[in-house]
Amino acid sequence: MAKETILIVDKEFNAAWTLSAFLTAQGYIVQVADSIDRALKNCSQFEVSGLVTEYWVGDFSTVEMVRELKRNSPELYVMMLAGGVLEEDEYEAVMDAGVDDFFVKPFSAKRILIHLKKGLGHRRVFININYLEKELQRIQIGEHG
Repeated sequence: MAKETILIVDKEFNAAWTLSAFLTAQGYIVQVADSIDRALKNCSQFEVSGLVTEYWVGDFSTVEMVRELKRNSPELYVMMLAGGVLEEDEYEAVMDAGVDDFFVKPFSAKRILIHLKKGLGHRRVFININYLEKELQRIQIGEHG
């Protein structure tokens, strides 16, 4: 199986570097973006399997970025990290945007890895189901065409 690419979006260099080093040691290809614009560009240029993003990147919430990425790639696994607990409305907006997992700092690297592996597994199942559905449609069209 090809290595999966994880994009980390965080303006804090030390936090991004620490998580990047940990995930790289686990065998993932890791890219780091320090802005929403850079993250969107990376996702358009590379096949990104998973996104680990801060809730705030600078002065901007990443909720709309997540919504756009999930609209274009519904199979993308998204994990969001926040420096504190969100209000109910904020949390609902995060989940509605397509975030798969949400963690409040501080968090354990092992828990991040457990959720990442599980989320990427769900991503692979999602991709396989979509492929099989398309193949079934192709076969059915061939039988009736």
